[in-house]
Amino acid sequence: MGTQVIVLNGGSSSGKSGIVHCLKAVLPQPWINMGVDDLVDRLPPALLDSGSGISFGQDGEVVLGEAWRVIETAWTTGVAAMARAGARVIIDDVFLGGQTSQARLRGHLEGLEVLWVGVHCAPEVAETRELARGDRVPGMAALQAGTVHRGVVYDVEVDTTHAESVDCARIIARHMS
Repeated sequence: MGTQVIVLNGGSSSGKSGIVHCLKAVLPQPWINMGVDDLVDRLPPALLDSGSGISFGQDGEVVLGEAWRVIETAWTTGVAAMARAGARVIIDDVFLGGQTSQARLRGHLEGLEVLWVGVHCAPEVAETRELARGDRVPGMAALQAGTVHRGVVYDVEVDTTHAESVDCARIIARHMS
């Protein structure tokens, strides 16, 4: 059957979005992408910066509440359903809980052929990117650079500190089944 889902996990500003765009260009079949930022952008205002939804601390920490978990579960179930219906899906995520986050997503993707990809970037480089973007809480990139990878098992890992997105995409493409 071949790879049905590619999961990219990395901290904020690690280069996941650039890799996603390049993957869609270098892979021979059509792929769609869904990211955690897409989910955050579509949340109702009541769940933004709230204890029950998602909130962002002054030092870059992200706190997820119970209402976030409900929405995230529904979203992930929907993304998995799309893959089961025949869409090839790239998921751009940030495993704030490291291994626990991967296990939660793995449960939703059970039965699908998944390629797990770790996207690394030196914290100081991610911080520079974060500042240039201007749409992130300062400190988020450095805080997440290592924590999102704790206990996570990957099929392939790339490092965007010095590598271009297209080169990382080609490395990932070589690991597709």
